[in-house]
Amino acid sequence: MRSNLYVLGFMSSITVILGILLSLAATSLKEKQDLNIQLDIKKNILRSLGIPEDRSQKLSPEEVQSLFDEKIKTIRVNEQGKEDPKGNLLVYIKMENGKPDGYAIPVSGKGLWSTIYGYLAIEPDGKTVRGITFYKHGETPGLGGEIEKEWFTSNFVGKQIVDAEGNTVGIHVVKGKVNPNDKNAVHEVDGISGATMTGKGVSRFLEKDIKMYGPFFQRIRAGIN
Repeated sequence: MRSNLYVLGFMSSITVILGILLSLAATSLKEKQDLNIQLDIKKNILRSLGIPEDRSQKLSPEEVQSLFDEKIKTIRVNEQGKEDPKGNLLVYIKMENGKPDGYAIPVSGKGLWSTIYGYLAIEPDGKTVRGITFYKHGETPGLGGEIEKEWFTSNFVGKQIVDAEGNTVGIHVVKGKVNPNDKNAVHEVDGISGATMTGKGVSRFLEKDIKMYGPFFQRIRAGIN
């Protein structure tokens, strides 16, 4: 009987000790995972704004943090596009010599299989796309998953988020190739073969998010902010 109690007591002690050790390990790993997530976000904000200029350059975690601290100013704006510490909309501003040299905004929405997350960067003119990155998604590799590849994201560079009348519009992923003679070509990018639904999803959430930030960029174009 005493032997059985000893075994039960010993096993209980081991279970408690292992549970504590696993809990400590999980907490430690979560902190590291959270740090890696934040660094990945900062890396994508930088890359959307063209930092570094050499896209093939690999940045260490220390370089990402250093460049972000040096180059990026983070502000919040409200629905009227005014800077507001209580605003719900985040804007990441690339600073050069004390002046804004580009703006990055978060974009996200449903693709075919997943929620897609990324950052869209706009030139100082408040209307021309500087770059875009997609850093988190669960789209099909080789099909919708191609949205993260440079051959696709580079198509956005130079596109316009306003029409000839100055109205805020989205950037649309077309099926197939953009017709350069189409009047809307400046707001369109080539689609991905076999990923029509992913492209439609990207078009929808880009239009939604760009219009959400429309008042902010309108103020930029007017030289108010």
